[in-house]
Amino acid sequence: MKIVLFVIALLLTGASVWEAMAQPVPATSSTSSEQAVPDHVILFVLEGVDRPALTAGPMPVLRRLVLDGAVTWSAATSTPPLRLPAMASLLTGLPVEKHGITWNTFEFSRGYPRPPTLFDYLDLSGGRDSAIFLMDESLYQLAKPEPYTDYQMCGPLKPECSPERLVSYIRQYFRKASSGHGYGHAILALPHLLVVHLPDGGRAGAAQGWTSKDYRTALQSVDRAMGSVLEIFKEHGLLTRTTVFVTSLSGAGEAQGRSTTVSSLVPWIASGVGIKAGHAIRQPVSIVDTGATVLRAFRVETHTEWDSRAVEEVFRGAGAISAIPTKGR
Repeated sequence: MKIVLFVIALLLTGASVWEAMAQPVPATSSTSSEQAVPDHVILFVLEGVDRPALTAGPMPVLRRLVLDGAVTWSAATSTPPLRLPAMASLLTGLPVEKHGITWNTFEFSRGYPRPPTLFDYLDLSGGRDSAIFLMDESLYQLAKPEPYTDYQMCGPLKPECSPERLVSYIRQYFRKASSGHGYGHAILALPHLLVVHLPDGGRAGAAQGWTSKDYRTALQSVDRAMGSVLEIFKEHGLLTRTTVFVTSLSGAGEAQGRSTTVSSLVPWIASGVGIKAGHAIRQPVSIVDTGATVLRAFRVETHTEWDSRAVEEVFRGAGAISAIPTKGR
């Protein structure tokens, strides 16, 4: 009964909670650096990136996030490392055999995934809102309507779509969301979670070769886009209150005779508020673990049965996690 009343109270007061969270933290806050909880999280989702990409690009923004944070270069993605199944694993916290999305193109008749996603859990934590910017139409399969979630999509069907264009969408979004009038029907303030999908490295490598100039140029474009998003956060006074995660749906490819094998081992990086600096992650990591780690950064625990497990060793300190009941609990 107490849990039911707690959930009702969260729903009734949700707007004031998440609007307040979008405001700056006072400089006199008693929260120590060891127990720091971010107001915002950025999740960059790349493709076709591995450790050599840092110098092949080069990718100075990614390198800085690695130096300032915690990293493993051997996280597991889906097998085979296909865009739609891998993104579904990242968002649902489930491996392919459990979430059931094995195809790699948008199929309207199949509908949205049935398992709850990271965005559902953030919604239940008191109305934390999310903004998702995706660069492939196949990912429409995952864009199910959520109360506190807004999606924007571009991709190969829109030739003008590029990392630079996606950044312009994000900049416009933040301008409107911070205007005091909100953005659209869903987001009334700056989002707590921003997901940015930047697949150009994988596309260029698959189309032009993994040692080609086009691949290196694509990596540079992706890195600049990441830097531009971080700059937007800085302009809005948010960067010092933000945790950044970076992973990839696929690793770089390697020529095998006439075919190319794309690695299922990918980078997984955490940096920013509450994250250890210069830390090499020792525990096994999968992109499935991304959702639980984002929730852990916000100090949210869902008590939900899913395969995602927080990568606990990346966090400084070991503060208590607030228990937020899920539906039916």
